[in-house]
Amino acid sequence: MYHIFQISGEVIKGLGMKTKILITIVFSTLLILSVMLLSFSNNFNNKLFAATINDESETPGRDRLIGGLLTADFDEGSCLSRYHKTFLYRKPSPYKPSEYLVSKLRSYEMLHKRCGPGTKAYKEATKHLSHDENYNASKSDGECRYVVWLADYGLGNRLLTLASVFLYALLTDRIILVDNRKDIGDLLCEPFPGTSWLLPLDFPLMKYADGYHKGYSRCYGTMLENHSINSTSFPPHLYMHNLHDSRDSDKMFFCQKDQSLIDKVPWLVFRANVYFVPSLWFNPTFQTELTKLFPQKETVFHHLGRYLFHPKNQVWDIVTKYYHDHLSKADERLGIQIRVFRDQGGYYQHVMDQVISCTQREKLLPELATQEESKVNISNIPKSKAVLVTSLSPEYSKKLENMFSERANMTGEIIKVYQPSGERYQQTDKKVHDQKALAEMYLLSLTDNIVASSRSTFGYVAYSLGGLKPWLLYLPNDNKAPDPPCVRSTSMEPCFLTPPTHGCEPDAWGTESGKVVPFVRYCEDIWGLKLFDEL
Repeated sequence: MYHIFQISGEVIKGLGMKTKILITIVFSTLLILSVMLLSFSNNFNNKLFAATINDESETPGRDRLIGGLLTADFDEGSCLSRYHKTFLYRKPSPYKPSEYLVSKLRSYEMLHKRCGPGTKAYKEATKHLSHDENYNASKSDGECRYVVWLADYGLGNRLLTLASVFLYALLTDRIILVDNRKDIGDLLCEPFPGTSWLLPLDFPLMKYADGYHKGYSRCYGTMLENHSINSTSFPPHLYMHNLHDSRDSDKMFFCQKDQSLIDKVPWLVFRANVYFVPSLWFNPTFQTELTKLFPQKETVFHHLGRYLFHPKNQVWDIVTKYYHDHLSKADERLGIQIRVFRDQGGYYQHVMDQVISCTQREKLLPELATQEESKVNISNIPKSKAVLVTSLSPEYSKKLENMFSERANMTGEIIKVYQPSGERYQQTDKKVHDQKALAEMYLLSLTDNIVASSRSTFGYVAYSLGGLKPWLLYLPNDNKAPDPPCVRSTSMEPCFLTPPTHGCEPDAWGTESGKVVPFVRYCEDIWGLKLFDEL
């Protein structure tokens, strides 16, 4: 900097004394100002950097670890959907995980790392599975116990049951291992650092996988009915049948008395296609722990889903590209999820009528204007709304699109309708189909409001991940749109569609299961059980 002020000796000598003093004062002033400016700049940059760090770590919209729900122990590039990339698309959730849940998850991660596939403990534990039928599990002295989740039915069912089984693993200090014969490994990132949750393909019990049903000799419900299990003799593994056709005996697994037996068995194998979390609250021991984990009872799947389910980069690319191209510039986003439970599937006019009736009745979409009304300039700056439709049939979105493109509406809103895919029929276990399905669940979860079909596990996953309380479409009857067409849910939890009919305790056998505890009640739109926050 000093060379700017260098003046030749001859020039200096030729100047008067006053001029020399003036130059000295100017030079000194500039030097002091430059030092002050440099100091201010450094201080400003430090504050800006600190503010940026603070913004990313403490501001709700920049909370990359979701209030501690996620661990920081993963490489960000390996799974772009896991950390701060998600908050670029989703509003911050008003539901915060409890400190107890955060602590429990960190403890579980250490346990899984110690007992997961490839560890000495895992190898020791699998040795017991090769013993003959007379082997008594009570002789086992292994430190780790396991629960194996078998992949069954569509993707929505899988995600709901995977969260259910993981919660059961948390409550019972077991290690969850996930069936890897299908495409879960192609869809989701690993949720636990430094280990894997994927069940090795050489797992001894997988040779019986096709034989797991109610008639299986080690099915807990069957053994209970046959009185072939007791506190002194029990097998090295048990099969838990938690499907839509479960018997009362199968559904007793969650009860305290039954858990005292099941707890002694080192290996459990689960087949499930229902979200059985509500039934776990009937067990007094579980209920105490669950209340500490989830003080807000309707947040179970919301928290567990955001902890467990991070789409792999290939799926996340689909989500982000579609969001940027179609949804990002809208003032508001509405999700409409349509599932028709018929063998033929397809488009039905009464379903279309029901969707329109619900969305207009609830002011989610505007009513169409008459010719006279359309001439009135309703707004100088019209609001834009993106409508994301997910359905196996593309006709629903086309009808909506035509409806709003051909006529003006009462509010003057600009309505744009989008549908990412229309596959016509469900293609379970097809990798590309399941990747599209997962991407669409996540896209729906990024909307501001959502209308979902009753009984649809696809919809359950979407709105619960997004922390949204949906408008649920009632199941149509006799090819007619129901009146009213929909109901606003007061809980974002999924519905347990085939629950037990009573609680666990003897005095609860005469009590309907929806009345055993105040926060496990019947779903608003269909018979089943659901978690609600106590009012």
